[in-house]
Amino acid sequence: MSMNTQGRPTSAGDAGTAFQPKTFTGNRALDMEEPLIFEVGHLDVTGVDLDEPEGFEPQLGTHARADELDLPGLAEPEAMRHYVRLSRNNYAIDAGLYPLGSCTMKHNPRLNEKMARLPGFSDIHPLQPLSTVKGGVELIDELAHWLMVMTGTSAVAMSPKAGAHGELCGMMAIKAAHTAAGRDPKIVLVPESAHGTNPATAALLGYKVVSIDAKDDGTVDFDGLKATIAEHEGNIAGIMLTNPNTCGLFERDIIEIAEAIHAADAYFYCDGANFNAIVGKARPGDLGVDAMHINLHKTFSTPHGGGGPGSGPVVLSDRLAPFAPLPFLRKGENGPELVETTAEVEDGEKPFGRMTAFHGQMGMYVRALSYMLSHGSDGMRQASEDAVLNANYVRVGLQDLMTLPFGERPCMHEVLFDDSFLKDTGVTTLDFAKAMIDEGYHPMTMYFPLVVHGAMLIEPTESESRASLDLFVATMRDLVMSAKRGETERFSGAPYLSPRRRLDETLAARKPVLKWTAPEPADVTPVAAE
Repeated sequence: MSMNTQGRPTSAGDAGTAFQPKTFTGNRALDMEEPLIFEVGHLDVTGVDLDEPEGFEPQLGTHARADELDLPGLAEPEAMRHYVRLSRNNYAIDAGLYPLGSCTMKHNPRLNEKMARLPGFSDIHPLQPLSTVKGGVELIDELAHWLMVMTGTSAVAMSPKAGAHGELCGMMAIKAAHTAAGRDPKIVLVPESAHGTNPATAALLGYKVVSIDAKDDGTVDFDGLKATIAEHEGNIAGIMLTNPNTCGLFERDIIEIAEAIHAADAYFYCDGANFNAIVGKARPGDLGVDAMHINLHKTFSTPHGGGGPGSGPVVLSDRLAPFAPLPFLRKGENGPELVETTAEVEDGEKPFGRMTAFHGQMGMYVRALSYMLSHGSDGMRQASEDAVLNANYVRVGLQDLMTLPFGERPCMHEVLFDDSFLKDTGVTTLDFAKAMIDEGYHPMTMYFPLVVHGAMLIEPTESESRASLDLFVATMRDLVMSAKRGETERFSGAPYLSPRRRLDETLAARKPVLKWTAPEPADVTPVAAE
């Protein structure tokens, strides 16, 4: 029995017994079973005392609620314990490596959080008079400046709230530019390796999406692209291309692609979700990009997910700069000015409209600028280099056991495997990913991109140390060898050790249960004694 310095067993397994008691509560020590909040609280009570309003006349008319609100009432300790226990069931970047490809689940430095909570940033309101938020406007202007410097572009729309919202903004600017020139093209080209939001955005704006095939090496088929442009001559609005692409590869023909698109009087929209791989190394504007959204959470370490609030600024080339939406910043005699209405627009400014009510999400701006200023240009360039280095470290550590669909060529910030190595093992990509949960890892991105079968897309980010990557690679190797040895039970029922076992995800997606319903009262009729 190994001991720590205080003389206690170092783990439960060292205590000399394999006995696993079935507990009355369902808890396993600090691994606590947590019911729904409706099952914890009581619908007929509330955790706070609210006085009845005097002389209150409801003004909702027929829209007034007829039934009870049915919200559970809990004492403050009960409410706190419920959400703390739920949080313990969450996987997070602060708990372990988060290898989701195409999502960049990078560490959010606490310095950023401290800056975002400074008075004057955390407590300002979008409806305050501009004279009272000059510091906030100057910060937005400073962030916008560096975004344009890093991308080599002429303007930036700061108001979009996320990547897909940014895509919509960029494509709306492209549509406005065509309209201003008296053109009405109907087609947007989208490579098959693009993010799924790209064709969705184009379709939302009424464009017909024409797919562009990939070559055997995972990049855009340039010859096929040129043939498609010729086939639809005069009817192409633009292309939506991701670079580095979703296979984790840099599109080496990007300049030639941009030239071909521009020669067709079309525009080049670049999906900037993977900008974190090339910051400080290449400027999209120099490559011919006309519009590109930037996911601040992927590239500049603002929080990711959780339903928002997010931020997806869109940088624009000279050709599209006049069409930036309201509100936008303008250089004035006394510093940056926030242009909020069409009445304030000057000659040469042709905003296509307004994307959102206010200018953006202040907390995300503060965090992103804090990251930029604390890293500097050399630090951000190194972050990109380290992201690429870490992905290639994982690639080399696994390429002898897992299969690379596009050969053993270097990748960018993420490495793509397919499921060929699982052939005849009885283990699927889904099984493999679920077994990763038992090992304490969030699964990598599965079945995406669609250009390869059983895709497994891994992005370690620049945040991980070599020791962290070594353990991850060793764990993946152990899982692969276990699958090849025929140990299918380890995978078919996984995860075994998570708070919940494997769910029927297809049924949950098709028939989601979105409302809690109280169970029928149990039959408590006493049983007569014999």
